[in-house]
Amino acid sequence: MFTGIVEATGIVQEIKHNESNIDFILSCPFTQELKIDQSLAHNGCCLTVVEITEDYYRVTAINETLEKTNLGQWKVGTEVNLERCLKFDGRLDGHLVQGHVDKIGVVQNIVDKEGSLFITISYGQSNEYTTVPQGSITVNGISLTVAESNSDDFSVAIIPYTWDFTNMKNLKIGDTVNLEFDIIGKYVNKLMKNNAAYKI
Repeated sequence: MFTGIVEATGIVQEIKHNESNIDFILSCPFTQELKIDQSLAHNGCCLTVVEITEDYYRVTAINETLEKTNLGQWKVGTEVNLERCLKFDGRLDGHLVQGHVDKIGVVQNIVDKEGSLFITISYGQSNEYTTVPQGSITVNGISLTVAESNSDDFSVAIIPYTWDFTNMKNLKIGDTVNLEFDIIGKYVNKLMKNNAAYKI
């Protein structure tokens, strides 16, 4: 479980293809604090640390993960948002995030609002996922508040700190991002659909 508050960014140092899986070797500021078997969110995708060598660590993305996320588009030098799992002895600054990416979104527009960046992201028509204004959404592992919501896209306002501290600053129109929709919203949506089915 995570909060969507990015701790630092890491850099992809090496990529190794292993049948249908991909091993990523990354560096980050807290590599020496990591442990084998530890869960670490990479752009919002929970991956397990399987090896640590000096200043680098390795994680493996299986085929299912590659199909649901944008990890397959990573290259050597890609900057990745990182967050270690939630500790239940502090404040929850973001929202409850599972680290399970639901689907990929596409950046449609980036507007400088003179103090914040307004980003619109589309994700296609969906009966499973929805957003609501002032609700929570996780974009590349970042807990954000929905500013505007439509049936197939939403917008978020990014403060300068988040823009500069995370890999958001690298985004361009047409880029893909990992999306995890609010878990409470997903449960409510499923319950509503189940109740509708029972009434038929």
